[in-house]
Amino acid sequence: MDSPEILYMVVPCYNEHEVLRETAEQLKTKYTSLIDSGLISPESRIVFVNDGSSDQTWGIIKELHSKEPKLFSGIDLAHNSGHQNAVLAGLMTVKDICDMCITMDADLQDDINTIDEMVKKYYEGNQVVYGVRSVRDTDTFFKKSTAEGFYKFMKVMGADVVYNHADFRLMSKRVLQELANFKEVNLFLRGMVPLIGFQNCKVYYERHERAAGESKYPLKKMLAFAVNGITSFSTKPLKMITALGLIMSAVSVVAFIWAFITKIAGFTEHGWSSTMCSIWLIGGLQLFCLGIIGEYIGKIYAEVKQRPRYIVAEFLSDVNEKKENQQ
Repeated sequence: MDSPEILYMVVPCYNEHEVLRETAEQLKTKYTSLIDSGLISPESRIVFVNDGSSDQTWGIIKELHSKEPKLFSGIDLAHNSGHQNAVLAGLMTVKDICDMCITMDADLQDDINTIDEMVKKYYEGNQVVYGVRSVRDTDTFFKKSTAEGFYKFMKVMGADVVYNHADFRLMSKRVLQELANFKEVNLFLRGMVPLIGFQNCKVYYERHERAAGESKYPLKKMLAFAVNGITSFSTKPLKMITALGLIMSAVSVVAFIWAFITKIAGFTEHGWSSTMCSIWLIGGLQLFCLGIIGEYIGKIYAEVKQRPRYIVAEFLSDVNEKKENQQ
């Protein structure tokens, strides 16, 4: 390592005023340690992305920047764009002014001490370093079982994701540049980053309890996130519909033969129950299949409109301030 490189942290925030100051303090301590040990450049920064919060989150970010502009930066999105869009907004804003970038949530559940190992793995030649949870002891049984089921189900459905990895990862400048070429509106970064390729590795850490505030991913959002990931990265559900159609066609042939034999034998009135059950079964399957097809059509509809995935209202950075002063 000839000289330490610039590390930017991108931290998406949505109504995180309860934990934000503590997060900033812990990241400041970690950055001081990394700079003093020569692992990262003094030009490194921490960027908080305000995803349309309705509380004091943006005010706290502005306060942090005003007190320490050479450490804390802030991005204010014009409206709530969603977690994945907020992460992407931060990445695309800093991709030209950093050498490497780490994304993590503001709730302090990801282990900040893992950052040292991530940076070291980067210097060893890895372009992507995934933060993977080794255990989930702090999660409730329901949260743990549904989360693990999510990763397994995603694999079965054909989406290539890293098991027990969320959005705590390091990416090099080269990877960020390649990520900028992905133009889809329906974002699923956990599936997009592995598609980029390059040398990568994993570092393991224990997940902590949330420092303050409430989870921004209740069951409803988790299910919506899973559906988005599957339909954005796999056509397996459509292939399953085809297979189901073939199976139902075979069953209908058998049912036709049974009905014909019953007719000849003179027992037609005995088929009423089975007929009604078949109608309800086939009707339910048809509606389910139409729902899956509709989900894909909805994705196509969103993509062809090509609306912006996010809009940056304001970017607080001493880098911008330096450019303005020079001009």
